[in-house]
Amino acid sequence: MSGPSRVTVLPPAPTGGRRVRVDGETLGLAHNAADVAEFLRRAGLEVDPSDIATAPWIDWRGAGPEHWNPESDA
Repeated sequence: MSGPSRVTVLPPAPTGGRRVRVDGETLGLAHNAADVAEFLRRAGLEVDPSDIATAPWIDWRGAGPEHWNPESDA
């Protein structure tokens, strides 16, 4: 894939999980890398779940691919 990132994974939601978008369209709420891979597969973008964290065309917003739940301040 070349050009600007088409895939955006938004920061963790207050209730957990992260919204996944492709070209501005929300695909769903992912709770792990396998969920992201499945959403992308359904959108016609094949990627192995083990490659999700390092794929340069995925824009991770607010936190990296190891964070799926909001951070607790308490």
